[in-house]
Amino acid sequence: MIRGYDADPPASAAPRAMTPRSFLLTPELAEYVRASSDPVDPVMADLIRETAEMAARGEVPGTMQIAPEQGVLMRLLTTAVGARTAIEIGTFTGFSALCIAQGLPEDGSLLCLDRSEEWTAVARRHWERAGVAGRIELRIGDALPSLRALPAEEAFDLAFVDADKTGYAAYVAELHPRVRRGGVVLLDNTLRSGRVLDPQDESDRALAELNAALAADPRWETALLPLADGLTLLRKR
Repeated sequence: MIRGYDADPPASAAPRAMTPRSFLLTPELAEYVRASSDPVDPVMADLIRETAEMAARGEVPGTMQIAPEQGVLMRLLTTAVGARTAIEIGTFTGFSALCIAQGLPEDGSLLCLDRSEEWTAVARRHWERAGVAGRIELRIGDALPSLRALPAEEAFDLAFVDADKTGYAAYVAELHPRVRRGGVVLLDNTLRSGRVLDPQDESDRALAELNAALAADPRWETALLPLADGLTLLRKR
């Protein structure tokens, strides 16, 4: 969930959808970052645009899609760690899942846990168009019970969490026995637009407490990156 958005394009530029960016970056630097990285492909671009249009109509929250540069990084990380099995908690309209699935091998698998049939219906259409739907299993329902229902054995190479912030600690606890040694867990929004320094609500406090706990947890190698709204990388020791 990202809280910053690009400024309007120059008058000479073709109209385009508003896209999320890091709250730490100016619009100009955000454009430079994306121009200096692999671009999103046409399916990704259409999904970003459709989600932005839905947000403009009030059909979805306007702060719940990861930044394009974060998606590019997640696709790269999925490939770099050699992930074959992945799990995502919080799918929304499917951009992050699309990025992970594209980084998996053809026989790889991604399990997505989400509560919304409506929002994930958008995701399914774009997964089909991108040719990765066969790698993705979507389970609708509350994520924590769905996660706890999975066997407590090391099954996943990579996990991504972008759901209710007060639930992050429980998700991490349940993921630990289910992620392989050397596997990676990614946590989104761990800077809370900077409010982890001065928590304003329960979600801010939950993330500030979790960040401190993870930095001291010997079971994980931990790096909190100032990317987008904060992206924490955990590697299971």
